[in-house]
Amino acid sequence: MQGIDAVAKILKTEGVEYLFCFPANSLIDASAKVGIRPIMARTERTLINMADGFSRISNAKRLGVAVVQSGPGSENAFGGVAQAFADSVPILLLPGGVSRRSQDSPTHFEAVKNYGNVTKWVARINFADRVPGMMRRAFSLLRMGHPAPVMLEIPADVCSEEIDDNFDYTPPRRSRPAGDPRDIEASVKALLAAECPILHVGQGVLYAEATEELLEFAELVQVPVMTTLAGKSAFPENHPLSIGVSGYTGTGMVKHFLKKSDLVFGLGCSFSQTVMATTIPAGKVMIQNSIDELDINKNYAADYAIIGDSKLVLAQLIDEAKKQLGGGDRQGDNAVAQEIKTVKEQWLAEWMPKLTSDEIPINPYRVVWDLMHAVDRTQTIATHDSGNPRDQMLPFYETITPRSYIGWGKSTQLGYGLGLIMGAKLAAPEKLAVNVMGDAAFGMAGMDFETAARERIPILTIILNNSALGGYEHHMPIATKRFGTKFLSGDYAKVAEGLGGYSERVENPADIIPAIHRAQKEIDGGKPALLEVITREEGAFSRGY
Repeated sequence: MQGIDAVAKILKTEGVEYLFCFPANSLIDASAKVGIRPIMARTERTLINMADGFSRISNAKRLGVAVVQSGPGSENAFGGVAQAFADSVPILLLPGGVSRRSQDSPTHFEAVKNYGNVTKWVARINFADRVPGMMRRAFSLLRMGHPAPVMLEIPADVCSEEIDDNFDYTPPRRSRPAGDPRDIEASVKALLAAECPILHVGQGVLYAEATEELLEFAELVQVPVMTTLAGKSAFPENHPLSIGVSGYTGTGMVKHFLKKSDLVFGLGCSFSQTVMATTIPAGKVMIQNSIDELDINKNYAADYAIIGDSKLVLAQLIDEAKKQLGGGDRQGDNAVAQEIKTVKEQWLAEWMPKLTSDEIPINPYRVVWDLMHAVDRTQTIATHDSGNPRDQMLPFYETITPRSYIGWGKSTQLGYGLGLIMGAKLAAPEKLAVNVMGDAAFGMAGMDFETAARERIPILTIILNNSALGGYEHHMPIATKRFGTKFLSGDYAKVAEGLGGYSERVENPADIIPAIHRAQKEIDGGKPALLEVITREEGAFSRGY
């Protein structure tokens, strides 16, 4: 068989269901022949975003695979791969490449050279008989260690080169490391000695599917639990020990407890310092668990470090805590939960006038609040887009089950949420999949709403349309509503209708929940829906720490 057919055969053996693609690449036809469904987007970046969402919701058990053409395809896909790399998402990119005789020519975009800084591994399959070995290594790296994209370029002449039909290929198994028992013992001892510790939970807990263990550990040691932006939904936010999430914006509970804490125990987190991350005040004892040694002592000095998979590490922590506690729990008087409840009530009371506002144009916080109460959150996956939708949604949309929210933001590309939620819907077709985006974000990616209609991916897109690039006033000269560079225009409900979806324009806050319910009926029939909600500009935010 030809080299490209060998690649398709391996993808099928690996259980790949979808090939997120944009022509032209011979792997699209080869994969279709073996029963892998091509999903064609309108732009390369969006198809990468779709692969990203698919991998996240599958917890990397099923991997998003993307295919683009040589040259411009690889060029246009770069932003999507960079986003996945920033947010630690394992996807496999298989771009075409020029023939081996034409490589290293200045007229050709050198994908292998240029993708080196946004992938875990990037290489070129230079001979067809190397296909099995290089594909095995790609899937091995995608399944183990730190999650990140992998790219294999396939030159045109390697695609047509012959390989023995009976080549050997066995999918590599995932291997997960546990923590060093000495690190576990020391970390638990430090935690139990602290007066006001908190658990700082990252995306690693989601990938490890360790929510059950996290719940047991938190209840055992009676410690408040916060999540990072990417870790949101790893711990149920309606739990008495939850203090919610913090990033660029966050809950009042995180502010309260992080400030007074004397020990921060990071689980499945990188402790990265970015604009969208929580800033941890100085003077704390720091414990960090990550599957990647490169995360340790990166931005914060670790007093204790545990290298290992969060699920296995949490099981070890539970056993060690029980041993050190002598069979009881750390505090049996419910004092921590009561303090959380009091602080949460005070914080929500401050924001309730905006969350339940009847003003017109609609306050965007009212949209977030009504969305949360209109859907079954146990059967919903929600995500935000960059900018104000993220900042407004993150603290107040309460998650109660793992992977019911896709938080992101180490890179903040506008329009990312649309592709992300389409991939999420394909990974979990039984769930309601919702992305909340601004009008600026729709301008970056909106034509791919047609992809959802054409490929029958019934998502719900909610546009918060305030006709402006909110938050950028200090960067832009503003003249009048008509001519200022800050201001945008468009009737996005009409655009969505023209692209083949169901759409409504919502201008009264009383209509938000009924419109969501009407959209759900269309979605149940297999049609994507878009609600354009006319909102006011809202400059108040619940700032993170």
